[in-house]
Amino acid sequence: MVLAAPEPTADPLSVGQVLWAVVVVAFSFVPLGVSGWAFLDAARRPQWAWALSRHRQVVWLALVLFGVLTVVGGLAISAWYLARIRPVLVAIEAGDLDRIPPGEGPG
Repeated sequence: MVLAAPEPTADPLSVGQVLWAVVVVAFSFVPLGVSGWAFLDAARRPQWAWALSRHRQVVWLALVLFGVLTVVGGLAISAWYLARIRPVLVAIEAGDLDRIPPGEGPG
């Protein structure tokens, strides 16, 4: 029994179609990349910084993980963490307690 090679199709993919597919796939990984960045950043912050910020590390890790299941939700949760919570933690780690927004600082 001899296996024949498949015949080439009459409509091969164009370079534009391949490039468009690459762009779509790359764009679809943006939410996953942002969520991964937020999760890893939240995981590496020390417990004392979380305690002084009055935010809970476990809650934010769970929120980011849950958000990965929903693309838009994951992007929104991760963006909120990176834009609002992360700067507070960075300020606390640097010892700059004056940069903590009102209502979020120790006391």
